[in-house]
Amino acid sequence: MKGSTRANKVFSEESTSLPGQKFGRLKNYPDGDESPSPPNYDPDLLGGEDLSSSPFTKSPWSTHMYNKEHTSPEAAGEPNFSPNVLMGSLVREEGHIYSLAASGDLLYTGSDSKNIRIWKKQNEFSGFKSNSGLVKAIILANDKIFTGHQDGKIRVWRVSTKNPSNHKRVGTLPTLRNLLRCSMKPSSYVEVRRHSSKVLWIKHFDAISCLSLSEDKTLLYSASWDKTFKVWRASDFKCLESINAHDDAVNALVVGFDGLVFTGSADGTVKIWRKELQGKGTKHFFSQTLLKQECAVTALAVNPEATIVYCGSSDGLVNFWEREKNLQHGGVLRGHKLAVLCLAAAGCLVFSGSADMGICVWRRSSEGDHICLSVLTGHTGPVKCLAVEKDKEATSGETRWIVYSGSLDKSVKMWRVSEQAPPMVPNQKHQHYTSDGYCVPMLSSAPSFASRTSMGSRRI
Repeated sequence: MKGSTRANKVFSEESTSLPGQKFGRLKNYPDGDESPSPPNYDPDLLGGEDLSSSPFTKSPWSTHMYNKEHTSPEAAGEPNFSPNVLMGSLVREEGHIYSLAASGDLLYTGSDSKNIRIWKKQNEFSGFKSNSGLVKAIILANDKIFTGHQDGKIRVWRVSTKNPSNHKRVGTLPTLRNLLRCSMKPSSYVEVRRHSSKVLWIKHFDAISCLSLSEDKTLLYSASWDKTFKVWRASDFKCLESINAHDDAVNALVVGFDGLVFTGSADGTVKIWRKELQGKGTKHFFSQTLLKQECAVTALAVNPEATIVYCGSSDGLVNFWEREKNLQHGGVLRGHKLAVLCLAAAGCLVFSGSADMGICVWRRSSEGDHICLSVLTGHTGPVKCLAVEKDKEATSGETRWIVYSGSLDKSVKMWRVSEQAPPMVPNQKHQHYTSDGYCVPMLSSAPSFASRTSMGSRRI
């Protein structure tokens, strides 16, 4: 896919920083003194800010590279330096970013432009376009790419073996063959109150909210605003099950451990579903309700070791449950003022992206406690999605991650985060870090304010 000349170089570099928007070292204020908020980080402007203009022109951030004439603060041993830094921004003027997926040096981005862009080493590599429906979810499965859309369909793409930059659509779920077969059977239709009509059970009649794969990648799960989640066979795209899961939109679904599937909904609940063998296939049965609350559940994640389940909500809180304690409630992470919109886990770190435009980085100890390492700021719109890949350039003895964050400010930002980063000082003000790794205290420990989390809808 050919892009415009303007899109050939979309990774912003320090040499192209806008005049007057480059930060120097920021003063570290003593505890108790009034400290200024970092520029462009004001959750109160969320409702009234014009997000239609270029995020590149509005963002004060740029790629920060050190040369021989510039000694990095890390090497200089600066006490307020954090190894968690912003490396740059990927900007393509074509819509809000709703979905991300990373694999190796490739990054897939989905937006409301219906385009799926592919980036390689921070440059636009390729892309492909769907016929309809903004891209709400992307998931990679070996040689296939599954994309979930606003129109309720799942599209399947395959990379060309001759040219890795070419992608061909090889299917749409449900397939036309399955639709024709089901349409001949009266028992295949279910009533839908919203439309006062009957629809085929194998079809989502509302937006796809998320996609997830089983551990062996043989099953694809799709959650939808139609209050259901469906199970598909990844090999031939056949719909195996449709489960009426919640009383409102299903915002999140994640495959866990021990054959369990977790779903979170705008009805305020997190439910557990148990996969069991039944004859030649599998069936999913309701197991228990893990959480029941007033505010909407907006995001779910399971850590790589499959020991903890995390849940983000519209009140800005992140709850978690521990597998070793029979999924007993482990605690609450409080770091956001507005709704948590996305979660990601990698190594011993957990990342939470929020409508307050910040990303909290949490580190889990061997005892199960969590501590906030930093709050990554730089987006000028809600952080809608996250993807994490291991940093292959990390030095020995250090574990680092490359974090991609997609926002409604139409940009994707790329962060380098270390598991060995110094934590925030307990009982003091939140520490935020500039793009060159210097610490500036901000906002006292941020509680959640349910009255401020409303974004017009409990669906995300």
